[in-house]
Amino acid sequence: MKYENIIAIVVMSILFSGCGGIDTPNSINPIGGEMLMDIDGDSIKKTLLDANLPGVTEDTTVYGYKAYKIPYVTTDEKGNSVSASGLMVIPTGMPDLVYQIGLSMVSDDHGTIMADYEAPTVSAMQNSSPEGSAVILTSLAGFITLQPDYVGFGDSRESYHPYMLKKSLANASIDFIIQAQKFANENNIKLNGQLFLTGYSEGGYASMATIKAIEERTNIKVAMSAPMAGPYDLNSTAFGILSQSNISAPSFIADIGYAYGVTYNENMEDIFNEPYASTVDELFSGVYNRKEVDSKLTTTVTGNYGLYKPSFVNDFFSNSDNWFRKAVLVNSIDKWAAKTPIRLVHCKGDDIIPYAISELTEKKMKMAGAKDVSLIPVESTLGINREMGHLSCAIFAYGLTAKMFSKVRKNTMKY
Repeated sequence: MKYENIIAIVVMSILFSGCGGIDTPNSINPIGGEMLMDIDGDSIKKTLLDANLPGVTEDTTVYGYKAYKIPYVTTDEKGNSVSASGLMVIPTGMPDLVYQIGLSMVSDDHGTIMADYEAPTVSAMQNSSPEGSAVILTSLAGFITLQPDYVGFGDSRESYHPYMLKKSLANASIDFIIQAQKFANENNIKLNGQLFLTGYSEGGYASMATIKAIEERTNIKVAMSAPMAGPYDLNSTAFGILSQSNISAPSFIADIGYAYGVTYNENMEDIFNEPYASTVDELFSGVYNRKEVDSKLTTTVTGNYGLYKPSFVNDFFSNSDNWFRKAVLVNSIDKWAAKTPIRLVHCKGDDIIPYAISELTEKKMKMAGAKDVSLIPVESTLGINREMGHLSCAIFAYGLTAKMFSKVRKNTMKY
């Protein structure tokens, strides 16, 4: 079956909330976690067949899965311990040989969210339906999928979310990987020791930050990392955004300004014009989703009636010692000598995070000494004769990444 068809399955995940095979048990208490969902593969397949989804037939293998909420402790951007949470999704109904060998894991960092109900564990609890990427990585590809909520969501909803800040995003993923391994051991879930990393958009940035931190300060082994459509060069991204007159989705740049302002102890009144300086704390409290936040902001980037104060923007461009200029440079992760195989997955038609960022990141990493890094253009790799934007690319990028990970697993684990 072509992957263009396989990955389209994710768009049907919303239908699973009414699927008769879903069980949300109250009496099952695993050690160190809480089961949120138990979905059998036959029920998932039936839903897909009933929807007449192209490429899905009676011969298509679809695994079920069990999803667990796992609490753990991580460290935020300021070095404080935070009680956090993540979703661990385990495939069911696979051949016995697979369970004898052990399961491979994929740490999947989610993209930009602003409302707490969009976080993996919260969404699973409220909707009793699977996350789209878990359908691809677990039900179709047979991996354990790990999805940290990040600091600021789920059990850590009272904390601010450190949007596009490398340290705490990496901490949230690494600490969850370690806790998930402990959970598997305590509940007799056999792992084979193979770990992959991925994530899309903010998740692409987070997964790159994670593999960099793993190599620098842990003994964790990663088979391959495939960051997808991430803004790895935050320095160039900031210069580009602040040079624009208008932006269609101001929530993204407002979230960056807010998160960096909180992290570096800057006053919002020095960053944003009113009325935005007085409202960003509420806007990014986890109550509103991105569209709702967008509706409460101006699309004008700067100026007397824009989002950012002219004095903030002017100092950013003219002062090499500007705090924000230094901060985005420190948090850029586009030039380092990775030892792990890195695949930069990106659509050429991306209208939010330009494809050129991944092109330049590949070149910079190779110049820094990375031995196995390559750029994977989604459209041409899958034989799609059209360019896709940031949102439409996601499901195709996940399908392609699952295929790459499956090939590595086949060559090493023999299944």
